[in-house]
Amino acid sequence: MNDSAPTTTAVSEAGCPFHAKRTIPTDGTPLAPSPTLAAWRDEAAATPLHYSDGHDGLIVTRHELARLLLEDPTFSQQPQRMPGESELGSSFGPGVDDRALAAMEVGNLLGLDSPQHARIRRTILGRFSVRSARGYQADVAAIVARQLEHLRAQGSPADLTKHFAQPISAAVHCRVLGIPPSHAEQFSALYVEKSTTEQKIDFLREVLDVKRAEPGEDVLSELLKSDLTTPEVEGVTAVLFGSGRDSVAYMIATSTVALLSHPDQLEALRDDPSLISGAIEEFMRFGAMFITLFPRTATENVDFGDVQIRAGQSVSVSPVAANRDERRFENPERFDITRDAFGHLGFGHGIHGCVGQQVARLEIREAITQMLAGLPGLFLVEAEQTEPMPFAHPVATYEAGAVIVGWR
Repeated sequence: MNDSAPTTTAVSEAGCPFHAKRTIPTDGTPLAPSPTLAAWRDEAAATPLHYSDGHDGLIVTRHELARLLLEDPTFSQQPQRMPGESELGSSFGPGVDDRALAAMEVGNLLGLDSPQHARIRRTILGRFSVRSARGYQADVAAIVARQLEHLRAQGSPADLTKHFAQPISAAVHCRVLGIPPSHAEQFSALYVEKSTTEQKIDFLREVLDVKRAEPGEDVLSELLKSDLTTPEVEGVTAVLFGSGRDSVAYMIATSTVALLSHPDQLEALRDDPSLISGAIEEFMRFGAMFITLFPRTATENVDFGDVQIRAGQSVSVSPVAANRDERRFENPERFDITRDAFGHLGFGHGIHGCVGQQVARLEIREAITQMLAGLPGLFLVEAEQTEPMPFAHPVATYEAGAVIVGWR
């Protein structure tokens, strides 16, 4: 059972024993996070957190400390302790071959530190830049337009997540990464639906073989022509195939729920579509997916003023909590698309910040803009995410769930 009630134990007192085994509260939803996180934030910038491997670490809930910690090279991505009820285990899961395990050892961007992390990330950065994102504009717009027609064809009401958000994110993922059209349907079947780890490994190897023979202007081709080793290429490809797509689908669905649940904000955006850029930042602040990011572990004793962290101690930063810190955002519990929400941690921060965030912004912008223009009578029927759901990942992330919408 989760012990989510705050105590008076101050984390800032180095060496002070933890009097409670706190774990991530499970009573929150994407647009209404658990009040326990706010209570912890009121208590201190960082408070005790119990990890599933028995480790006693910390969770950071205040914005200022969250940014400082994510910028600090003293912290390592290893070990990858999970704060939830289960361990992540192998990045590929059980029953994989030695070649795949070796690839993840050297190519898993989510678990690497510099210089290896920086070396791999530099290889793909150009394909995710602001300039590159602009170059994808026409293709993304066409993908969204086709999917909007598909959504309409379902008839009102329909599941926005299944028939709009997820297909858009999968199609754009294929376009940007360079997954051939011949393999796009299989990608969706494996990564949007359920599949085994072995199926995913076989698929990514097949795709890489195709790209070696037929390179293009895309991320996979960039990887293959770089100086990365074959294991490094396979490892980072596995991460790219499995990351980002789900979070974009989540944000399209959750942003729609936020707008349809706040008629004043929906009307403001309909009246002035130019508000969309700022609205996206508010979507990311108010409806952040990550309750916690992958934890960082101190490689030496670190002192952040009142917060002392011991060498070997793991710390989980909570974007959900930090994004609602009243010390950084005025009236943070209010959803306001006209506010200055820049500086949110919805995409993470620092060297491990989301590499695809510019493309993600483009996808969300096109999806919301075309949806509102093409379905002027849009309304929310029900959303699974308005009630607590199991986390989507052991690191503690919200699930989009089914979002049923209707239109007139």
